[in-house]
Amino acid sequence: MADAEDDLDLLREVAAEAGRIAARFWRRDPRVWWKGQSPVSEADLAVDAYLSSALLSARPGYGWISEETAARPSDGGEERFFVVDPIDGTRAFLRGEPTWCVSIAVVSGGRPVAGVLDAPSLGEVFAASAGGTAELNGTAIAVRSSGEPSETLRLSMPEPMRRQIAGRTQAPVDYAPNIPSLALRLAMVACGRLDGTLVGARANDWDIAAADLILERAGGVLAGLDTGPHLYNPVPRRHGVLVAGAPDIVERLRAYAALAA
Repeated sequence: MADAEDDLDLLREVAAEAGRIAARFWRRDPRVWWKGQSPVSEADLAVDAYLSSALLSARPGYGWISEETAARPSDGGEERFFVVDPIDGTRAFLRGEPTWCVSIAVVSGGRPVAGVLDAPSLGEVFAASAGGTAELNGTAIAVRSSGEPSETLRLSMPEPMRRQIAGRTQAPVDYAPNIPSLALRLAMVACGRLDGTLVGARANDWDIAAADLILERAGGVLAGLDTGPHLYNPVPRRHGVLVAGAPDIVERLRAYAALAA
């Protein structure tokens, strides 16, 4: 079995090419279909097809979870599986905005052990492996600690949550614009551009797996309102409300999230 660093090297290489494939469709009016209320474009499908081929050829025993294709269990005794979102932030991608990324993680023992977010339109690559440091374009990153209760926190969250909180409390919050790509929003917390974020219910494992590890290795926490770190398994699940930030502000974030419930 490959170790986490070997897997991270693979993810970096494959994510870079996946980003180049997606960029060929960006701002070029790709075809779009709908899965319920969620759009899926020919770019999503092209990237997913490439990722499936490249990753499973390199690690044939690993399992597979993707937003766009059916899950595949691991075999041959391997316990690891890929968790993939070909384009996280599809709506932003289709609007021609740069805040989208390719998100890939390897999970082992219930937790991500390697993760990459490649955002080609921003020129940014976030990466981390278990036991290593979180990096942005090769430079170590860390969350911003804001332990004083009176200190203003710069937070990003969906607009309905922002309205609820702003209408129910005079809490010292600097409301940053929401970032539709959840993976990138968590990465903004990991690198200190945001103090934290609140995440509405119904996020999927593929939205958060790679960013979860990057945030963790940057010193941050992604948690539910009454739970600790999420354990991933080969059957993907939707989540309740989540909060992310430095450990010393998690309880403040949970209190704000409760106001938005």
